[in-house]
Amino acid sequence: MGQFIISVGREYGSGGHYIASILAERFNVPMYDRNMLDQWAEKNGIDAENLYKHEEMKRQGLHRTVRGHSSSVQDSIAQLQFNFIREKAASGESFVVVGRCAENVLRDNPALISIFVRGEEDAKVERISRLYKLNKLEAKAKMFRHDKKRKAYHNYYSKMKWGDSRGYDFCVNSSLMGVEATAEGLYHLISEYLKEKEK
Repeated sequence: MGQFIISVGREYGSGGHYIASILAERFNVPMYDRNMLDQWAEKNGIDAENLYKHEEMKRQGLHRTVRGHSSSVQDSIAQLQFNFIREKAASGESFVVVGRCAENVLRDNPALISIFVRGEEDAKVERISRLYKLNKLEAKAKMFRHDKKRKAYHNYYSKMKWGDSRGYDFCVNSSLMGVEATAEGLYHLISEYLKEKEK
């Protein structure tokens, strides 16, 4: 089987990250999310916790840009992750990547299979409430806060709009069949696609 790269964008509470982890396990390939910051931080002797708070955030306030380089921490971390994704793709490695505008970063790469996972609001609130032991109002507020941040980040760094079906190969509603069944369905769809591609 040739190289394949699965990018998974997701609404908060949709189970998209868990779906990505199932796909990585089923295809026996690595999954990259914030762990790409862990790798970079370890290599450079930096505490990754200092990077997490600026991750998947668009540039805040006014910052200087000199010869294409921004002084913004958010821009620097975003570019670090985009470069990590490009380098992994260029190496020929197959992998799953969660978020980080990967479907835009690799939009011209023939190995890319892009997915966006959404869900019904009630199902997402219930999942967030259960996972983080929050009441429904708290869970709903957390969902809106995270989705607002993700949308702002994505739309700042990407030419395509976050969640717009025209920017992805597959858009799925995880509330219809549940997270595990959605992951299995995607696994079988992608497996069939890869078989056809090999012919």
